[in-house]
Amino acid sequence: MNMKTVLILLVLALATIFALVCVLLTRGRAPSSCQHQPPEQEDTGDGRSLVFADLTPEEMVQVVRYLRGNLGVQLVDASRAKPSDNCIASVDVQVPAKAEELRFLDGGAVLGPLRTPAYHRDVTVQKYGGKVPYHRRPVTIKEYMDINVLIQRELRKAPRFLTECCESDGTDLASLTTAPHGDLHVSRWQLRQVFYNGQYFASTGDLEDAFVADLLKVVKIKKPQAEAVLGSMRPRRPPGSLGPLQYEPQGPRYSVKDNRVTFQGWSIAFGMNPNSGPRLFDIRYRGQRIVYELSLQEALALYGSNCPGGMSTRYLDGSFGIGRFAYELVRGLDCPYTATYVDQHYLVESETPKTNENSLCIFEHDAALPLRRHFSDLQSLYYGGLQKTTLVIRAISTLINYDYIWDFMFHGSGAIEVRVHATGYISSSFLHGQGTNYGNKVGPHTLGTMHLHHIHYKVDLDVDGQLNSLETQDMGYELVKEPWSMQNTIERPYLRRKRLEREDEAAFWLNAPMPRYISFASPRSNKWGHLRSYRIQITSFAGEHLPTSSPMERSISWGRWVPGSQQRGGCWLPASLIYNQNDPWTPTVAFADFINNETITNKDLVAWISVGFLHVPHAEDVPNTVTVGNGVGFFLRPYNYFDEDPSVDSPNSIYFSSEQDAGACGANP
Repeated sequence: MNMKTVLILLVLALATIFALVCVLLTRGRAPSSCQHQPPEQEDTGDGRSLVFADLTPEEMVQVVRYLRGNLGVQLVDASRAKPSDNCIASVDVQVPAKAEELRFLDGGAVLGPLRTPAYHRDVTVQKYGGKVPYHRRPVTIKEYMDINVLIQRELRKAPRFLTECCESDGTDLASLTTAPHGDLHVSRWQLRQVFYNGQYFASTGDLEDAFVADLLKVVKIKKPQAEAVLGSMRPRRPPGSLGPLQYEPQGPRYSVKDNRVTFQGWSIAFGMNPNSGPRLFDIRYRGQRIVYELSLQEALALYGSNCPGGMSTRYLDGSFGIGRFAYELVRGLDCPYTATYVDQHYLVESETPKTNENSLCIFEHDAALPLRRHFSDLQSLYYGGLQKTTLVIRAISTLINYDYIWDFMFHGSGAIEVRVHATGYISSSFLHGQGTNYGNKVGPHTLGTMHLHHIHYKVDLDVDGQLNSLETQDMGYELVKEPWSMQNTIERPYLRRKRLEREDEAAFWLNAPMPRYISFASPRSNKWGHLRSYRIQITSFAGEHLPTSSPMERSISWGRWVPGSQQRGGCWLPASLIYNQNDPWTPTVAFADFINNETITNKDLVAWISVGFLHVPHAEDVPNTVTVGNGVGFFLRPYNYFDEDPSVDSPNSIYFSSEQDAGACGANP
């Protein structure tokens, strides 16, 4: 073969390779590339949203410095303080009264902040109606450490029993304690009783004596090896192929500045209460305020078991710190890689501010579902639709064993969606006796204890102004004669409309019949003569939170109602307080007192919404509870608020017909 032939073959081979590469590179690519407008960066406001902002670390330091110099008592850092010491438990912002806020936001009035603290006053009696007993305070980490020391000291009194039952000397056993706790002097703390395998003892010494005397039925538990630990989340397989990722071709279509985010007509001020968790203010759509405040109030977990620890567990998570324990989010799993991550600062049980980095995320979410669409094949042939994307504000709180995913979502239709998912580890009890009356066996000697989750939100709606009324609608049937045939009858659905006049009517008891349409209505009408309204639509599987006959029930009486609506009036207390956990028998705030049958017609109203579900742990809750099926929430949906669906103005709407060139950018971007 001569050189010329070789060169010709090489050229042909290179040409073939080049053609194949071109085919591979263009496979699946659109026939042409359309030029898109860059995303518009919306105006995030003039800084007025900072009136709702969480305190900065610098402001917290200023408060601590002021208190140390002006309280007139010796302060011990809370991280080291004994119950008998004076300390700064926490520092948080007190949002001004709504009337003052609105004068500032809408009327141009001047409202703080002060450069440095200048004075202080005790508002305890004014706010709570009396002094707050010291025993109602949340238990500090230092106290939990002292409790653990006490437990370890007591365990040392039963060495032979621990060796036999658990292959342990007690030092490797974890302790979980329940509240409340009493005496201010740690030296006077004592163990009142000991429970083991269905039997109660006066002390660990008595437990040891019963074991030595062979009067105790011992269940031997082998110490698990590291690779066999029940509930381990370590991967069992090597990494697989990567899943789909979210992509923003031209960058984010939302804007974040300080504590405000804007997105396609939406404007929201966001923050985090260290105790009660996420809180949003001044939520506007197309310049009009829809919601003044949307905030998490409380999360209840109430357990059942035939063990004393399990049956007495009533966690009010606000007391532990829903916002404080919202930790850093993992990119690509907790939130998309492309999300905007925001740090949250708090000062709790310390005189030094702490920061949870990247603990709140904001992102646009492609729901992989049309917001609306239609394909017409009758008379005319066309397609119209709009992709469903939402703005999501998310935080995730880890409260000992459970992880709560808090989502606030803003849709192109003008709707707001609020939802919570539960995941994390189940709480368990030692399985003995008739334990399966209270759950399922999920591992060796392990009872997954049944429990309920109840979540409570405050929704201060301002629908086309502050003055609203509550309207309900539902369907009934009327039996009528057919107008075209008087011999026959027909069951005709009709709409039952009602305006609720007083708070008692607007407090819908849990599990009682409830109208399917509940709306906050403005006195003004839309183009078609209907009152401009926003509808509350709830997705929940909550059961009875606690019988009202229970002496503890008043502390969680917000759970009586699904939505409960009241005149806002001068009420500025939250539905629950950190002091309710440790004294539920005489709660510092009882939500039931909020509902006092005031008139609610054309008033500034607040909706209090409870959602929840029953969780009976099962084998598939090990190692972790999954989010699938364990989510509840509610929608705030426009109902005759607009004259048409506002998403019709979206620049992302799609429409093409048989008369158009579907390959043209103008017709089909």
